[in-house]
Amino acid sequence: MSTLKDVDVGNTAVVTKLHGEGAVKRRIMDMGITKGTEVYVRKVAPLGDPVEITVRGYELSLRKADAEMIEVSEGGEK
Repeated sequence: MSTLKDVDVGNTAVVTKLHGEGAVKRRIMDMGITKGTEVYVRKVAPLGDPVEITVRGYELSLRKADAEMIEVSEGGEK
């Protein structure tokens, strides 16, 4: 299982499953991260938290803990 936290900078991944419960999962989905969505990892902060991604045409910063809840399959380079 690969999570969004494991995707290298400059790579694109496709969301395959969301983990988490209740409000946390709902918050992630409200940000536009749903199954089948393509996510591009733009950069990672020097200490690894947060991760900046591009999803559905906008930039978004996610905490490492939230990125671990997003299961992905890696796609090609963007």
